[in-house]
Amino acid sequence: MDDVVFRVMLRMEITAGMETDFERVWREVGDSVTGHPANLGQWLSRSAEEDGIYYIVSDWVDETTFREFETSDRHLSHRTKLHPYRRGGSMTTMHVVAALTGAAGDRS
Repeated sequence: MDDVVFRVMLRMEITAGMETDFERVWREVGDSVTGHPANLGQWLSRSAEEDGIYYIVSDWVDETTFREFETSDRHLSHRTKLHPYRRGGSMTTMHVVAALTGAAGDRS
């Protein structure tokens, strides 16, 4: 099971009026995550139903490497830059067990 993708999903509650700045800073500091050799990608999504709610999803080659990153100075610096925009949030972790590509994702 070592080849299973480890996925992290953050739900972030952003202070009202700070959404645009949060999105800008997230893009500016994103390479501190995506530049890590074990990171497979990262996505930022804004809720279509709740104001000020964002989801950050990142995929990792395995849980062990993510946990090492999670406690690193690199991650602490990244979190520190995003923290001023946050009023709350939560983290969920999971192992991807299957993936299906939709018809639109199969275009060349």
